[in-house]
Amino acid sequence: MTAVEDRRLSPYTGWTREHYAALADRLLAAAGRHRSPAGARIDLPGPASRNGRVSDGLEGFARTFLIAGFRVAGEGGADPGGVLEHYARGLAAGTDPASPEAWPRPDELGQAKVEAASIALVLQLTRPWLWDRLDDVVRERVVAWLATVIGQPYPPINWVWFRIVVESFLREAGGPWSAADIEEDLAVHASLRRPGGWLSDGDERAYDHYTGWALHLYPLLWTHLFDVTGTLCPGSLRHRWGADLREYLDDAVRLVGSDGSPLLQGRSLVYRFAAAAPFWAGALTGTSHLSPGLTRRVAGGMVRHFGAPGDLLSLGWHHAWPAMRQAYSGPGSPYWAAKGLLGLALPAHHPVWTDVEEPLPIETGDVARVVTAPGWLVSGRRRDGIALVVNHGTDHARPGDPRADAPLYARLGYSTATVPPRGFVPDNTVVVLDAGGRASHRAGFSTCYATELPGGVLAAASQGRVRWVDTAGDDSPDHGSGRSGPVVPGPVLTVASVVRWGVEVRLARLDGAPAGPVRLSGWPVSHATRPVTEPGVAAARTPQLRSRVRPLRGFTTADVAVETGTSPLGEWTAIPYVATEGPPGAVLAAIVVLDRGGPDEPDPSLAIAEDGHGGHRVTLTWPDGVTAEAALPAAAS
Repeated sequence: MTAVEDRRLSPYTGWTREHYAALADRLLAAAGRHRSPAGARIDLPGPASRNGRVSDGLEGFARTFLIAGFRVAGEGGADPGGVLEHYARGLAAGTDPASPEAWPRPDELGQAKVEAASIALVLQLTRPWLWDRLDDVVRERVVAWLATVIGQPYPPINWVWFRIVVESFLREAGGPWSAADIEEDLAVHASLRRPGGWLSDGDERAYDHYTGWALHLYPLLWTHLFDVTGTLCPGSLRHRWGADLREYLDDAVRLVGSDGSPLLQGRSLVYRFAAAAPFWAGALTGTSHLSPGLTRRVAGGMVRHFGAPGDLLSLGWHHAWPAMRQAYSGPGSPYWAAKGLLGLALPAHHPVWTDVEEPLPIETGDVARVVTAPGWLVSGRRRDGIALVVNHGTDHARPGDPRADAPLYARLGYSTATVPPRGFVPDNTVVVLDAGGRASHRAGFSTCYATELPGGVLAAASQGRVRWVDTAGDDSPDHGSGRSGPVVPGPVLTVASVVRWGVEVRLARLDGAPAGPVRLSGWPVSHATRPVTEPGVAAARTPQLRSRVRPLRGFTTADVAVETGTSPLGEWTAIPYVATEGPPGAVLAAIVVLDRGGPDEPDPSLAIAEDGHGGHRVTLTWPDGVTAEAALPAAAS
């Protein structure tokens, strides 16, 4: 039976707990049709990952096991679909070395380290209804398989939590574990903490959804589900993590559009509504300051945004899009979206299900916020419902890194309505063109500042030496960073952004050796049909979106690049841009806008002055009298 929308309880989405439960049941039923004979693998259709089909089958098992675990836990052990029995069979076969469906061990295959954590987490969550009812021989085999994580090397990123979770389960199951491993992994987690409750997924400036669906999720679930009191996790650490999550969620709730879309930025976007996981984790562990009604609105809105998917989750966004695959992506990978259904572990009488939905911040007013750690200016207008960030601090690199830009990290802008296309003209950039028309790269830049000015004006700037990189010979696995290759260095580029009313004034200056023309591009808009453009105007429009770049200073040409087959959001993509005809003058400026139409905001006037130290001060004055000053700092020596 199809659940009926309830617009009294859920005035924004219409969805109740029954809708999420029905979605979980559909996903489990569809995946279950691809279960291997002994139940140890979910062999989903699609191209294999670099780890091979056996690993992909384990991934399908472990990630759908999350859905089953949340579903049964929220029902207090009731399992009318009998899903735990299927997974019990799979556990018995997968951990049996003599079985033709034996799983690769975590000490044999890195991906098994990831999936082991999902298995251990669900075994702990559903312990009375599954683990405690397994045969002793099966429990011994599961412990032996999980125990191969002990002492193994783990990359110093979110992966350390996979070992913490597994060894914590082993500890409570009476198996072997290593206090030294957990202490080492907790030290890595501490090194990833950044201001404002944010965490970087490694020592690079890798800010993305892993902050929420991994680096906040696992610590909070660890302290909630496992007995880690005392030396493993002193109370002060638990309080710190809770405070980190609260600060992070206060930012993250502003990074969701009114249509429920999460920000399209960073790697592993095929996990889709897994971005809802930290909101549910806050409710489940009692650490969130968001009200239950707002929690359901933001987390549930993300789940609902992807609608009622077909039988299977594909490698893509709303539908299959093979170009979104990364080296580690297999047919089972999208089922990490299961984390976005964590709320089902909360019983039906919990306030997150019974309270009335409350509006998102972008549904009650315009949003303007500086997020220091990733160097983001977060902005959005209520009339458009699009959350966007202007980026001056994230590139999945370190300052001075010589690699090419990673499109999902190093662009100047990301939003809930656009995604960087895989075409020839990069969106949201300021680039220098060489003699062959190649665009320069900016990854490895340094953040100069990110601040809020009087009048609700946001400002940020970044600077670094651009370069041209020949990446043709780099066939390394795609894990988010930019590609490597022979480098031709270019001039120092300083870019500043001033944002008001959701509109960016983008400023740029080049210092150093003579360079070619400069091109400044805006937001990419995609649709099933060709966007509307005009000759000589840097503007494009679809039925839902409008992207414009208006030159203010130094640019002499305007155009739109139109491409096909380069975006998961539509067959056609248009990117407006302005350019200089040759090497530019001192300071360039343009207005960059993404909206859904409506009246244009008035442009500010510019007054530019040298600061006496090799830099410039730019004063912007809007017709209503609001004035803001932004700096283009002198080029670093």
